Amino acid sequence: MRTLHFLILMMLMPAVLRAENPATLTVTQVVDGDTFWGTDAGGQRIKVRLIGVDAPESRKTGHKPEGFYGKEAKAYLTRLLMNQRVRLAYDKSARDRYGRTLAYVYLADGTFVNDLLVQKGYAKAIYYKPNGKYREQLSRSCKNAQQSGAGMWQQR
Repeated sequence: MRTLHFLILMMLMPAVLRAENPATLTVTQVVDGDTFWGTDAGGQRIKVRLIGVDAPESRKTGHKPEGFYGKEAKAYLTRLLMNQRVRLAYDKSARDRYGRTLAYVYLADGTFVNDLLVQKGYAKAIYYKPNGKYREQLSRSCKNAQQSGAGMWQQR
């Protein structure tokens, strides 16, 4: 019975989350400052939400207004990631309630994208249980960005 449960789970889990090595994607679309779409080696489209960060809304949605510095955050993430191959690393929970893949994202040169966004003031640190592997690092980066007036923390 355990084997059957395991097989069902493996069939339901996206290929990107089953990879023995950290998954890589080519970024094909940036939704906003903390979410993007990518394509894996098999051509599967995957929506990724960055763990531990929250960027302002880049546009007005049905229930959220456009946030201060939202368009800038989206533009920065677009310049940084568009058409780039990125590596995904996971924490305890691999998906959110909207079905998005939750990941820490790294550029080919090893740059930790989640932290970079916070350092430059394009996003703030946020913690959603149980994914807190880099919680302290992101919180420190957010505090430093606030103190230096980076990005969205600048004087208005």
